[in-house]
Amino acid sequence: MKQQGGNEVPFDALYHNHHSWLRRWLSAKLGCSHTAADLAHDTYLRILARGTMPAPEQSRRFLTQIAKGLVVDHYRRRRIETAYLETLSLLPETHSPSPEEQALTIEALVEIDTLLHELPDKPRRAFLMCRLDGLSYQAIAEALNVSVSSVEKYIARALLACHRAISESQP
Repeated sequence: MKQQGGNEVPFDALYHNHHSWLRRWLSAKLGCSHTAADLAHDTYLRILARGTMPAPEQSRRFLTQIAKGLVVDHYRRRRIETAYLETLSLLPETHSPSPEEQALTIEALVEIDTLLHELPDKPRRAFLMCRLDGLSYQAIAEALNVSVSSVEKYIARALLACHRAISESQP
């Protein structure tokens, strides 16, 4: 595996030297050793997927940066899952989807959330105001303190991002 800067660095050395530290750090952040173990594992998988190793003196900083992103993703997913399950609890049991359907829906919601968070603030807010709140472009323009033509561009940008995501997910 290539190190930032071009020298070869063995992945197993990074793992061996820092895995226990990373698990303890994550466990302290999360308060759960099992989730910490999962996220530590995912951190190393991200490094393998990138194919780039940090310089030895930057190892912990590099691992921390990746792990922090995974912690944010973990909490975001948990928030989405909790909201979805709370909504389901309001439905009659006969209308409740199967556990498999629930898992697929949660995955889809997480993907949508990720897609929306990749958009800049105003296009994301405009899209949500339009699609979830049913606001007119004029009302959105007033709420965001922008022109209607800006709202049109924001919505177009968000729809294009959605279209790209759908296109990429299809075989």
